Amino acid sequence: MDVIYWLIPSMIFVGIVLVILLMMGVKRGQFDDLEGEGQRILFDEDQEIHTPKKNPNNGVDT
Repeated sequence: MDVIYWLIPSMIFVGIVLVILLMMGVKRGQFDDLEGEGQRILFDEDQEIHTPKKNPNNGVDT
């Protein structure tokens, strides 16, 4: 029974700390765009699309 008297206040303290950390993350914009980075990695517009060119001498792709 003595453990419960120590455990309940400590879990309330941990819960309050986690809520404060969550509010700080939301305020700084950590959770604004969850899917944007994944889409940007998959569809990167800066890279050129490499298309194989036929060699006029032997017709082999390079």
